Amino acid sequence: MSIFQGLLRFLGAYKLYEKWLSRTISRGAIPLHIAVIMDGNRRWAREKGLEPWYGHRVGAEKVEEVIKWCLELGIKVVTFFALSTENFKRSEKEIEELLRILREKIEDVLNGDLVHRHRIRVKVLGRKELLPDDLRNLLERLEDETRGYDNLYVNLAIAYGGRAEITDAARKLAMDVLAGKLRIEDINEDVIGRYLYTADLPIPDPDVIIRTSGEERISNFLLWQSAYSELIFLDVYWPEFRKIDLMRAIRTYQRRQRRFGA
Repeated sequence: MSIFQGLLRFLGAYKLYEKWLSRTISRGAIPLHIAVIMDGNRRWAREKGLEPWYGHRVGAEKVEEVIKWCLELGIKVVTFFALSTENFKRSEKEIEELLRILREKIEDVLNGDLVHRHRIRVKVLGRKELLPDDLRNLLERLEDETRGYDNLYVNLAIAYGGRAEITDAARKLAMDVLAGKLRIEDINEDVIGRYLYTADLPIPDPDVIIRTSGEERISNFLLWQSAYSELIFLDVYWPEFRKIDLMRAIRTYQRRQRRFGA
């Protein structure tokens, strides 16, 4: 059998498996909010003898694919962990390339029609003040242009840290108490939730968090919101993430019996 024949056979088997997975998960509850820790870009690049930022570039291109899959599957909210506060500790060159890639991708989105055609609202979660002015302005423009959309909510966690988010919420809450807008005795979990970055989302807490690359930790991501999320760890680098990987994660989610508090 030639290489070409082998490739055709592989692609045929892949398509059959994809169709089977699609039918299987269609019988169960599709998670309304999926969060993704996009891990493995640098390792993927290094194993190919490439600079780490090439992995980030390929990983950034994967995001648009996943957004399209979420539209097809009926997912309502998807949150991508794009750039953490800890990432700023990496080398100056890598940070420079990461920010360059972000600028280019946001410009592509602004100049394209994907978000407008599908009425996708984009929101940035994180400390935008840590970003260069030009990038922050691009992100805010994208937020403004999509603010009225509600078909799919796409959140980009950029300059984000879960502890930083809770710290920012605590500061705002304390200021409102000092200003007399809120009484201490009125503070409860629902009130705290209204001060988080995700407060205005229709489904602020993810049903499932997917992490690629084989690592099994949450890495300071959505610490408050993930209290009852199902955690799914996949042994695939983010640049190689496929639609069947997303559907396999959904199938795993459907097989679990969700427990709140135990």
